[in-house]
Amino acid sequence: MEDLNVRICRALLPKRAPEGHKGTFGRVCVIGGSTGYTGAPGFAAEAATRTGSGLVMLGTSLEAYPVVAGRCDSAMAFPLPNRYQDIVEKLSRCDAALLGPGLGEDLRLRHTVRSLLDDLAMPIVLDADGLNAASAHIDSLKRRTFPTVLTPHEGEFQRLGGDLSEGREAGAARLAAELGCVVVLKGPGTIIAHPEGWLRRNTTGSNALAKGGSGDILGGMILSLIGQGADPFDAASLAVYLHGRCGDMAEEVLTAYGITPTDILRAIPAAIRELLS
Repeated sequence: MEDLNVRICRALLPKRAPEGHKGTFGRVCVIGGSTGYTGAPGFAAEAATRTGSGLVMLGTSLEAYPVVAGRCDSAMAFPLPNRYQDIVEKLSRCDAALLGPGLGEDLRLRHTVRSLLDDLAMPIVLDADGLNAASAHIDSLKRRTFPTVLTPHEGEFQRLGGDLSEGREAGAARLAAELGCVVVLKGPGTIIAHPEGWLRRNTTGSNALAKGGSGDILGGMILSLIGQGADPFDAASLAVYLHGRCGDMAEEVLTAYGITPTDILRAIPAAIRELLS
């Protein structure tokens, strides 16, 4: 078990080429959002932008698109095409995808997520209802030959087949090995587990982060770092650490009671600056 700290995370931060352009720093896509859940994909997309992504796309349902697009100023929002193959073709231009924020109970989107697990030849981050969509199709996760990062809280973890009877560390390690995925078991002292048995534990954050939208931001941060070329296990570790620091910084000013997802987003640059100093 390795406890995350500034020294470790400084080494994990992707370097930025001085001559780089927007195509250099990753093209990523968030798929999510549905009627009644229009904020989540926007939080994820803005988090990806603030964490360094060069190009961020956001695909959402036709019904949710007007609201999502109106709230989104940091990503290229688009309504998901009706034809599944058109969705695959659009995503094939990306370096990584985040599936799930605000997916809700939209059955068509859930079916699309399950199909994308088989058809996307790129790293995927699964969060929120993306995890629930995959939980009934565990074989799709096991079949994947490209990296997959799962970000469950304890309830989602158990729906994926995880077992907490021997503790969070042992449970996360076992599920990561069984599914062949990086598992980010969220909660106090978030555990990041690699399929080959490596474990990291986060040392930042508090219950100030226990707000709706916080997990969507974490998913967007992981997505961004993978798109910039970080190893998925390292990307998940670094994002969890930075996300916790964002909560700590915001809490110092606003208290744990008063933090909103927007405050977490605004703290991302300062959290990254700590690693650059």
